[in-house]
This record gives sequence, C-alpha cells and structure tokens, in this order.
Amino acid sequence: MFYVGIDIAKRTHEAIIIDEHGKTVQKSFRFQNSCSGFNQLINHVLRITNVRSQVSFGMESTSHYWLALYTRLMKEGYQVHVLNPIQSDALRNLYIRQNKTDSRDSFIIAEVIRFGCFSETQVPQDKMLALREMCRNRFFLVDSVSDLKRKVVALIDQIFPEYETIFSSNFVESSIQLLTKYPSPEKMCNAKLNSMTDLLLKASNGRFGQAKAMEIKELAKITFGVKDTCGVYSDLIRCYMEQIRFIQQQITVLDQKIQSIMDSLETQITSIPGIGRILGATILSEIGDISRFNSADKLAAFAGIDPTVKQSGDFVGVKNHMSKRGTPYLRRALWMASTTAVQHDPMFRAYYEKKAAEGMRYMKIIGHVSKKMTAVIFAVLRDNKTYEPVLQTAKSA
Repeated sequence: MFYVGIDIAKRTHEAIIIDEHGKTVQKSFRFQNSCSGFNQLINHVLRITNVRSQVSFGMESTSHYWLALYTRLMKEGYQVHVLNPIQSDALRNLYIRQNKTDSRDSFIIAEVIRFGCFSETQVPQDKMLALREMCRNRFFLVDSVSDLKRKVVALIDQIFPEYETIFSSNFVESSIQLLTKYPSPEKMCNAKLNSMTDLLLKASNGRFGQAKAMEIKELAKITFGVKDTCGVYSDLIRCYMEQIRFIQQQITVLDQKIQSIMDSLETQITSIPGIGRILGATILSEIGDISRFNSADKLAAFAGIDPTVKQSGDFVGVKNHMSKRGTPYLRRALWMASTTAVQHDPMFRAYYEKKAAEGMRYMKIIGHVSKKMTAVIFAVLRDNKTYEPVLQTAKSA
C-alpha cells in the first residue's frame, strides 16, 4: 500500500509518497493546481504502481483550495481522505525539533492516513454543497445589508435627524424609495408635492399619500441637520440605498433557490420550532450526514457550542465558555433558531425560564438553549421523525 500526503495551497500543492512502512518512495515535489499539475501528480504515482486500490491520498481541508483536486482524484477512482487540520496537528507536534516546511507537512499527512487513526472531514454531495454555498452567501448578503443600513442611518442622523420619526423604520419600502429619489432634506423640500405623493401612494400600496408627503416636506424645511452643500451626503445615501435594494433582490433569488432544493429533500427539520426553510437549509447543509455523529454531544462539539474544559489536578473549571471551534454558520443558525423557539415552543420556553430562575444572563441562557436545540435536531434527523415537544424534558439541566 502507498500513501500520498498532499499539503494544499492556493496555486501550488506539495506531495510526498510513502509505503506501508513509512519509507519515502517518492520525495516531495510540487505541482500546480491545474490540469497539467494533476497529470504530473498522477505520473509520479504511476511510476510506483498503476493499481488504484494500492494508493491512498490524504489532504487537509484547507479553506476551499482542496476541493478541485479532491473531486478530480475521486473521479479518477482513487481513495481520498480529507482530514481536519486539527488531527494532523497532533502528529505535527511530535516533530517539535523540525522546522515548519511544506515537505514535512505532506509527510505528516501521509503518516496520518498510514496510521489510520483519524476521522474524515465530511465532503458533501453536490446538492448539499450547493445548498451550503448558497446559505453561506446569504449570510454574507444579509450582513452586507445590515452594514449598509448602519451607514445610511449615520448619514441621515447628520443631515436630517428628524427623519426617523416619519416612518416606523428607515427601511420600509416607502422610505427606501423616498430616500433613493430624494436623498436629502433639500431635495425633499424642492420636490413637487404631487410627485412625492404619487411615490408614497405606490410604495405603500395606498397607506401613505398627500398628508405624509406634506409632513415630510415640513420637517425637511425645519431640520436641525447640517447642510449638504456639496451633495456628498445625498450621493452616498442614494448609493447605499440602491445597493440595499439590489442585494435584497439577490437575497430573494437565493431564497427561492434554497427553498426549491429544500422541497426536494425528505427532511423533518422544519417541524422544529424556530427553524424555517432558510435556517433548516443552513443547518442541514452544515451538518451533512447525521450518521457521522454518534451523539448529540458530538454534534454540539462540531457546532462549537460545547463548553471548554479547564482542569488542573483537583480543580475543574465551572465557568467555562463555548469552545467556538466548529463551523460559525451552524452556530449562528442554532442561535437564531433558539431565540425564536423560546418565544413559540412550550418546552424551550420552560427550559429558558428554568435557567433564568437560576440567575443566568440572557446570552448564557440562549447558549444552553442552543445546546438543547442541537439535541432536538440530532434526534429529529437521526430518526427522520417530526418534532414533538415533551414539556417535562425542560426540567432536565
């Protein structure tokens, strides 16, 4: 048996080949992350053996750079192991006297798969991979909108501080359209009453009309804000509002695609309170195959919501924090689902109130609720059954 350890990088990978005794049969070499580089790798392997079953490849899940090489090797019929870098770090620490080099790293990866003492990083199927990328991108877009909104509010506070009293939110549809067309109090003052009225009528579906337009124009005349003499504030507000509108449209498109994939999956995850299709898609795509976790605690550790353990001699820490070593996307989805579940589900609500009665602060309580949410998700996915609240389980710690 031969083992190929590959140290992954963005453009150039480093590989080494060892035999079943740990002896190097092909010293380390570099190859490009390209078709020609892949052929170079395979040629080195073929010089040693042309029997695919006698070759085992190993690589770390370094960012996203490993995926193309992994996919190509799998397509060619080779056995490929994807490792969590934490596992190879354990062996790497044994080589403390050596310097950190790519050739050493590739050798260590080969040694890890030769020893066989590792758990593989899950490689999602095409549909789950697509779902995961869409859900992660959705988080990015939502965060981008939030950042843009903060910038808009900061600008409005400077030039038109009274504006926040006009609508229930600066970002309801009527306000978005108004600020896009009239992004400063000066432009609102100069706008024709009929034009502003028509805009508000259409944007609000008839809720706002001439009275609201007159209110806006009057406030704009007496605003205490700074004068936008150079038009910089209005240009920025219009720019940000247009970006917000565009990104929100992209989120809508993403939601439709995510829901389409969710409709094709046989899953009961959305039966859990606090988990709709979007959060359900995020959780499913981050977890992958639930069978690779043999307990809810293992799933909690994967999400990074398990507590850190501090122990020295007879001392055991009791005020420990979340490890936060897992996927931040799953952790965020669990947190969001938990905050909703405590409002709508009797079991989660009872558990929340129990922890609150113990004197815990809100953030810590939600952390505990997230752990319980993880246990519920584990059971629902493992058994593929709908969620049924059992109130008495809320009494357990």
